Amino acid sequence: MEYIICLVVYLAVMVGVSLYARRRTSSVTDFALGGRSIPPWMSAFSYGTAYFSAVILIGHAGKNGWTFGMSAFWVVFGNSIIGTYLAWKVLGKRTREMTQRLEAATMPQFIAIRYKDQKLRSVTSFIIFVFLVPYAASVYKGLGFLFQLTFGIDEKVIMLIMTVVTAFYLVLGGFLAASIADFIQGVIMIIGIVLLVFYILSNDHVGGLVNGMESLKAINPDLVAPITKNTAIPLVSLVLMTSLGTWGLPQMVSKFYTIKSEKFISTAAVVSTMFALIVTIGAYTMGSMSRLILNNTAPANDNGGIVYDKIIPMVLNTDGIMPTVVLAVLLIVILAASMSTLASIVLASSTTFVMDLVKPLAKDKLNEKHTVLLLRICCLCFVAAAYILAMGNSPILNLNALSWGVVSGTLLAPYLIGLYWKRATKAGVYASMLTAVLIMMSAVVTAGLNSPYITTFSASAMIVPNVVLIIVSLATKKLDESHITYIFNKK
Repeated sequence: MEYIICLVVYLAVMVGVSLYARRRTSSVTDFALGGRSIPPWMSAFSYGTAYFSAVILIGHAGKNGWTFGMSAFWVVFGNSIIGTYLAWKVLGKRTREMTQRLEAATMPQFIAIRYKDQKLRSVTSFIIFVFLVPYAASVYKGLGFLFQLTFGIDEKVIMLIMTVVTAFYLVLGGFLAASIADFIQGVIMIIGIVLLVFYILSNDHVGGLVNGMESLKAINPDLVAPITKNTAIPLVSLVLMTSLGTWGLPQMVSKFYTIKSEKFISTAAVVSTMFALIVTIGAYTMGSMSRLILNNTAPANDNGGIVYDKIIPMVLNTDGIMPTVVLAVLLIVILAASMSTLASIVLASSTTFVMDLVKPLAKDKLNEKHTVLLLRICCLCFVAAAYILAMGNSPILNLNALSWGVVSGTLLAPYLIGLYWKRATKAGVYASMLTAVLIMMSAVVTAGLNSPYITTFSASAMIVPNVVLIIVSLATKKLDESHITYIFNKK
């Protein structure tokens, strides 16, 4: 009964948020950017909830906590400092200033203006819309596994409910609804994660942090070692992928240019970082201690292979792990995190598809009203596509790695280097984007989507293109000086 009550209350709040935002969303700017007037705390929570979802709480915490033990806490450091704090400090202010001055509402628009090539707008928009679908699917799958084990309901039904609710508040309220929902969901997440850490460490099988580490050491000393020769490459790859990846994801970057003012960037950076620390510490505490709670026996498939995506759901459903009401709150936490991430992904991909691919082709045939309507239709289409893909058998972490590798890999170098380096050229951008796509496609063809090395390929797809862009730019003709002056000189 506690589950049902918490779920009904949560869904009722989301409906209320949708109706409230609907009355304040009439223009394209309102729907896609919240009028560029989102308060700093709301932006900070929105960044955090877009970052962390069932993917980290179920996929990453389960597989990486089980595999790496306490050394998985390197991911906590990477996600909090690199993926959050440095992202705000390095990208936030300059992104807010340049996108507003250049009147760019999306990453494809900014990249096209920055490099004086409208074809880049269409190419990047297509990549975002297509390759964010696997990421959205990974969010669905994480939630489906958990609710299936808890309620005994088919995961496809749970994913369908999530699709309908997310589509409802996005279609009605757009970015404003998503931001308000993110703030509410962020508060719920903090409360739930604090409770989670308390009950995990208090469990008889764990007996506190110190005793838990000793027990892990007894199973395998590598589980408490900072890093080993066997875990170095996959662990470093994981940290880079999950931390640098956010720098090139449109749903994350959008938080920078929708914040109310540049002066609020520092506040948002601190709040987002604290949020990231709380969530990641909770997730990887649960993941690293999962071996103890499950008596070092992982869920397996018919072939004897470990089903990592079921580890955390089994931990949470272990008898006596925590009171029913606390588990109910945690289920809402994971639901909230997943819906926030899904909403950000859907909004970012749909906005770029309409604004950067469809509208330029339609020229002046789409007025403000028709554009908003098309944005809402695209939101519906995207969540439906993600739902269909989620019904496949690919693990959560691998879907996540594929999506981040392609999207962030193609966008990070043109975006990051384009913000700061005047010498970057159009040829360098195309070369860097092609490099990222080739790395990820070769990974899928040669190693397969289910390969344990998919995160290494993904991390490479984010780093190597930056080098390629610089080298090719130095070897090709630079952009007109007048254009560079237009891009970098403030009014």
